[in-house]
Amino acid sequence: MKEHILIVDDNLEIIELLEDILENEGFTVSSAESGEDALSLLSQGDRPNLILLDIMMPNMSGYELCSQIRREWDLPILFLSAKGKAVDKVVGFEIGADDYITKPFDTEELLARIRAHLRRYERIRKHTEEQPEKETASSPITVLKFKDLEIHKETYSVYVCNQKIELSTKEFQLLTFLAENAGIVFTREQIYDRVWGYGYGSLNTVTVHIKNLREKLETERQFIKTQWGTGYVFIGEKL
Repeated sequence: MKEHILIVDDNLEIIELLEDILENEGFTVSSAESGEDALSLLSQGDRPNLILLDIMMPNMSGYELCSQIRREWDLPILFLSAKGKAVDKVVGFEIGADDYITKPFDTEELLARIRAHLRRYERIRKHTEEQPEKETASSPITVLKFKDLEIHKETYSVYVCNQKIELSTKEFQLLTFLAENAGIVFTREQIYDRVWGYGYGSLNTVTVHIKNLREKLETERQFIKTQWGTGYVFIGEKL
C-alpha cells in the first residue's frame, strides 16, 4: 500500500510542486488549503501517514492546526515554512512538530526527512500492536527502570509512578538518550547532535524539550538536572 501524505498550505503553487515531487516518488498525496479543510478531512477518516504543514495560513495558523491534531491523532507532522527564524522553529517543536524545514527547500533533503519519519512512526506502530501496553516481564535492554520512572523503548511508553505519560517522539528520544547515559553531563551541542542528528534549528530546541520533559515527568522527584555553565545530566535512581 502506498504511503499517504497530506499537504496543508494555502499556496496552490507550493501544493502543485509538492504533489509532483511526492507522486513521482510513489506516494499517495492529498491536499488542503486551510487548517479547517485539513481538520475536516481528518475527521472524515482521511488518515495520512504524514502531514506537511505550512505555518502562515489565514484564519487558522499551522501552529494552531498542529496543536489540534496532536490532541486527537498520532502521526508525524513536518512544518514546511518560509518562517526560518530560530524562535519559529522552537515554537514548532514545542507544540509537537516532528521536524521543521525552511522554504525554499532541497528536494532530496525533504524526501530523506519524510522517509526517516515514516520509518520511525512505522516502528512505533508495529511495536505497539505486537506488545501489550506495559510489559510484565521485560528485558533490561528494552526497559529502563528507575525509581518512580520506567522507559519502555520498544513501545515508546513512559510511566511515572505507574502512570503513563504522553510524550512526543522527540521528547521520548531525548529522555531515552539521557537515561541511557545517566550520570554523564552533556552540553546542549552534544545533545542536539546525538538526538536531532542533522543541521537545522537552534540549540534553544534542546532547552525547550528539556523544559517540556520536566513539566511532564517531574513532580516531587527530579530526573534531569541542569549543570550550570555546562549542560544537563540525568540523575534518576536506577533499579
